[in-house]
Amino acid sequence: MPGNVSGIVSNRSSMALFSDNTCHYSNHVRLGMTEKGVTVELVESENGAVSPELSELNPYSSMPTLVDRELVLYESKVMMEYLDERFPHPPLLPVYPVARAESRLFVYRIERDWATLVDAIQSSRSDNVATMSSKELKESLMAVAPIFAEKPFFMSEEFSLVDCCVAPILWRLPALGVDIRVSKQSKPLFDYMERLFQREAFQESLTIQEREMRP
Repeated sequence: MPGNVSGIVSNRSSMALFSDNTCHYSNHVRLGMTEKGVTVELVESENGAVSPELSELNPYSSMPTLVDRELVLYESKVMMEYLDERFPHPPLLPVYPVARAESRLFVYRIERDWATLVDAIQSSRSDNVATMSSKELKESLMAVAPIFAEKPFFMSEEFSLVDCCVAPILWRLPALGVDIRVSKQSKPLFDYMERLFQREAFQESLTIQEREMRP
């Protein structure tokens, strides 16, 4: 099935990103683009509101959606790999095949283990489901906290696509009701978060609504 099943071609002359102001997947793509210094027309949406243009371009009407002339992409990992190949410097994926495969696997596990819990917390109408998901996310993060003492970034000496996926989730922890206190066990996680959040590109990637997620 072709990427743009509607057959509609955008009339935008520049690259555009349809982005939700509070969506962590949108934040993930915005962060990657900012790290690379990619110029993009940002088409922002509040509370998941879908414009008629987006509905025509994306059969799922989902965000983020990346439009680059005739190309329309609407899955964040696909977008990031496309951007990493089109704008190779600085690279967000390792050069060597084994290391690239490992990074892709980390991203898969983050989305499967953590992003799904974030989605459950944000979308559930049940307080019990949200509470259980918050508890599970906290326990999972605490379990892996020691690994952040080994290298400056996620299992890497360099900032990568994996960090682009993790950073928006960690930034949202207070808003998600995930209360992690500083302790000997959690300190490597807090140090890692500080390294991420202090990056200029990360701060530039945040929307006004996202800045309000942390005191």
